[in-house]
Amino acid sequence: MNLQFIIDGLLTGSMIGLGAIGVTLTYSILRFSNFAHGDFMAWGTYATLAIVSAIGAMFGKFAPIGSLSFGWPLIIAVIIGAGITGLLALALDVVLFARLRARGQAIIVVMASFGASMALRSLLEFIFTSRPAYFSKAIQMAMPVGLGIRITPDQIALLVVTAVLVTATHLLMTRTQTGRSMQAVSQNLALARIVGIDVAKVVRVTWLLGAALACVAGVMIGILVQIRPLMGFDMLLPMFAAAILGGIGSLPGAVLGGLIIGLAEAGAVQLIGAEWRAAISFVILMGVLFVRPIGIFGVNER
Repeated sequence: MNLQFIIDGLLTGSMIGLGAIGVTLTYSILRFSNFAHGDFMAWGTYATLAIVSAIGAMFGKFAPIGSLSFGWPLIIAVIIGAGITGLLALALDVVLFARLRARGQAIIVVMASFGASMALRSLLEFIFTSRPAYFSKAIQMAMPVGLGIRITPDQIALLVVTAVLVTATHLLMTRTQTGRSMQAVSQNLALARIVGIDVAKVVRVTWLLGAALACVAGVMIGILVQIRPLMGFDMLLPMFAAAILGGIGSLPGAVLGGLIIGLAEAGAVQLIGAEWRAAISFVILMGVLFVRPIGIFGVNER
């Protein structure tokens, strides 16, 4: 049996897991399912692409870093792009979501996120067209690492970046006052207000963090595959499945759920065919809802 699907699954799972962090935080803290989250991923990726192109136009072409397919302009651009994506999410909250949340009807906010998703996706396609774009078209040689598994320098770099970001986010949530405030708001919003937690600040951090990580996940897809306006929409179901599988509100659960979904999809491609890949997330999601609705690390709310 070819074990190459393990690397493919880990990479896919890393992208899903980073995106699922935003999904699980939004649901646990803001109390609604944000179906526009996938479009933050696409907007962040296109913003990063635009910044890379602008840097290239102003300063000329930069050499790649070592054996990677990209150079310093992409690293700078993804940092700026993550910030822009966070500001986009904040702006959408101020203009739309916050006003609707104040009415206390969660279903209206969810439906609004559907509308925002379609609007963002259509606007992105209008600006950049539906033609696929690429950060680089350079072909990398995969290095054998044993057991029939091969991996490229880009793939190694992105796995390392994922590990660093997940660790940093976990430390933010567990070792800082902001992170502890986010956990408190997630557990009991009314009590958090009573003890003096700045809920508005927690909401801002939630949007910024979730959208920034979605941008990085989108850039990873752009580096390894391609950039399309529908790229975020295609990742939406796997991200929600990962968040539910791991347990809503659990950051480690979202990442673990993403890795499980990614490995399951990659294994399905090898065992039963690529045409079934999209169905795997749905099957796993349904299975979790039937067997353990609270997810792996979820806890029952009393």
